Amino acid sequence: MENQSVTQTFVTVTSGNRNCTFPYSEDRVPLVTLYSIVLLVGVPANLATVYLTLLQVRQRNILGVYLLSLSVCDLTYLLTLPLWALYVDRGHNWSWGRLTCQVTGYVFFTNMYISIFLLCCISVDRYVAVVYALESRGQRRQRWAVLVTATGCLVIGLAHLPVFTMATHTGTSTDKRDCFEPNQRTPLITAFNYTRFTAGFLAPLIVLVFTNRAVLASIRASATLQPSQKKRVCLLVVAVVLLFLVCFGPYHIILLGRAITYHLQWCFEECHFEQHVYTPYVISLGLSTMNSAANPILYVLSSDNIQKEIRSILTRLWGQTPLSSHSKGSSDHKMHSSENNISQMSPTRDQDKTHTQTASF
Repeated sequence: MENQSVTQTFVTVTSGNRNCTFPYSEDRVPLVTLYSIVLLVGVPANLATVYLTLLQVRQRNILGVYLLSLSVCDLTYLLTLPLWALYVDRGHNWSWGRLTCQVTGYVFFTNMYISIFLLCCISVDRYVAVVYALESRGQRRQRWAVLVTATGCLVIGLAHLPVFTMATHTGTSTDKRDCFEPNQRTPLITAFNYTRFTAGFLAPLIVLVFTNRAVLASIRASATLQPSQKKRVCLLVVAVVLLFLVCFGPYHIILLGRAITYHLQWCFEECHFEQHVYTPYVISLGLSTMNSAANPILYVLSSDNIQKEIRSILTRLWGQTPLSSHSKGSSDHKMHSSENNISQMSPTRDQDKTHTQTASF
């Protein structure tokens, strides 16, 4: 890398015989605004769901393990946003040292894919509990959920260790340093992008579509659910898949395109990415953060049982009424329910299964 010159609107990076201008100022307002909104919504929402799902875990609820892990993961992910917001606001100037850049980037991307992995775990667990309600009784164990979660986090964490070997700064200027800007084109990064698209987006998307489609079919076939309940479940199932596509689709499609063009550089004009793709790329990366703010609402806080628990807690805090046996009974019923996540329902393939399994969305 050679010299790096800064203007009010653009930054020019010279690399070998390539001299490309990055329109850093174009993403400043939308990204800082997006990061701020996601932080304001996501941090309190995930703090609340950490407490609420911890109650479920303590009552040996299986799905609570995945939901608690997702909330902790999203919260950790969100805590990196202040540094990224400051970085963007300062014209993509990283002021906190190389190690901080590496750690922040590692936490950001690792937790993104751990979150995606846990979304798949939640969908698969619901699929098993709903479609195979009778067969899965007595087979699902909380310790297996803990083991699956720990294994997935370990594998994803190890897969992202190469972050610490990658160059974080693409220029030689001492007064302005960037952090993991996407202007490096190497075989390692290209392979990394292929892997992230395939294992981090395409495979999870297939899992989400398959499991949620099967659950939706089971719900529609239920003879005990009211039409309004079926409609609500249908909307939530569609929302799960659409949220995944909106938050992670644009970013990973650009990653795939970036990887493919590495092999076809002769087909594109010099600095094509920097001039035409860079701003959509960073905006799409910002969109991925929205998932961490939406997860608590979609997966936890929309649950009828969780809403009852929240009302019970608020009632006790406000001192309107003492903790009654009714509130206690409602909480115990929630904790010991065979499935408690989002909107309570009884999806089965026949009427007998309806009375043996209660799942939620």
